[in-house]
Amino acid sequence: MPPSHDPARRAVVTGLGAVMPIGNDFETYWRNLRAGVSGVAPITAFDASRFEVRIAAEVKGFDPGVAMDPKMARRMSRFIHLAMAAGREAVAHAGIDFAALSPEARDRVAVAVNTGGGGIEEVIEGTHTADTRGPRFVSPFAIPALSGSMAACMLSMEWGLTGPVMAQTAACATSVIAFHDALRLVQAGEVDVVLAGGSEAPILPVGIAALGNMGALSKRNDEPERASRPFDRDRDGFVLGEGAGVVVVESLAHALARGAAPIAEILGGALTADAFHISAPEPTGRGAARAMTMARERAGITADEIDWIVAHGTSTPLNDVTETRAIKASFGAAAAKVAISSPKSMVGHLVGAAGIASALAALGGIRDQVISPTANHENPDLPECDLDYVPLAARAAKVDTVMVNGFGFGGQNAVTILRRYAG
Repeated sequence: MPPSHDPARRAVVTGLGAVMPIGNDFETYWRNLRAGVSGVAPITAFDASRFEVRIAAEVKGFDPGVAMDPKMARRMSRFIHLAMAAGREAVAHAGIDFAALSPEARDRVAVAVNTGGGGIEEVIEGTHTADTRGPRFVSPFAIPALSGSMAACMLSMEWGLTGPVMAQTAACATSVIAFHDALRLVQAGEVDVVLAGGSEAPILPVGIAALGNMGALSKRNDEPERASRPFDRDRDGFVLGEGAGVVVVESLAHALARGAAPIAEILGGALTADAFHISAPEPTGRGAARAMTMARERAGITADEIDWIVAHGTSTPLNDVTETRAIKASFGAAAAKVAISSPKSMVGHLVGAAGIASALAALGGIRDQVISPTANHENPDLPECDLDYVPLAARAAKVDTVMVNGFGFGGQNAVTILRRYAG
């Protein structure tokens, strides 16, 4: 759908919330991201001493009791805790008092908070309990706690939001898709407000072991803060991370009517598939390039208007080369001029929350006119990765229009474009 000039059909972002490996609120996350602070460290969630990979990007010092009622928190899984905390911050930041709204107004508030794996730990713990203690000791709350839709449902219940509640699962592209859902719901006139984002808590023995055996993870155990190195010659895999982010998206008309100050507008986006392999990207990058090109077309802008691409940038040998090829194929001559960087160099790969981590970086950059860096980019991987990856240090720059990329296992490609709100 092309961009609309109708304020009731334009979607703007008014609130930000984050729980990340480098900060348990948006401002701390964004400050540390600009400073190049790494959240990668030895794993503390379990004893990883027998594992080939012993590092991850964990959320630190997080108390689920700040996110929800402690009794309910004990019944829910970690990805729900993280989403609730991020959602609460985003709503507070947006200054929306849902309790003051009529039931009819709350009918027009949606929640689109996605995940890749949901409450995987509940399956593991429930199976162990059934095997060791017997079936009758398995918690009756295990099913809602593991459900991938429950973070979105809990957010809707927190404020009595009775519009659409959805949770899509598209691996590492999933929380970029939340921006598509939010834009489409507003453009269609179905809702006035959407809580959009993603959450993931995958740092579990099965995740580390399986991804390690796949060869996807960095084995730089002795230098964890230097392990995630997107587009760098010495990269050897990604670092698994956890976290959540939620943004408040409103129709422009709704935001202005209540006196809100929009940060950015969602201009458009696109979804494509590689249809190639269960984990490897299609080598030419055709699907990713097509998503970037279609997103610009739907946003009504040219390649030269993109100031920054917040890249998927996983730090794997295949992804970074393929994404670079895709950018070149989509942007042509403009590829050499656009700034590109990857938050995964500091927060690792958050799977279902990777896209929202990138989008929050884009929104911080738009607000403050700063491009966050690609940490650890010390040795260019020439000639394959030869673009401007904003190495090592943040850059003050004009940041009006930002493209956010998210590419998932199975060949799922999602791109969204955000622009500074200027009236």
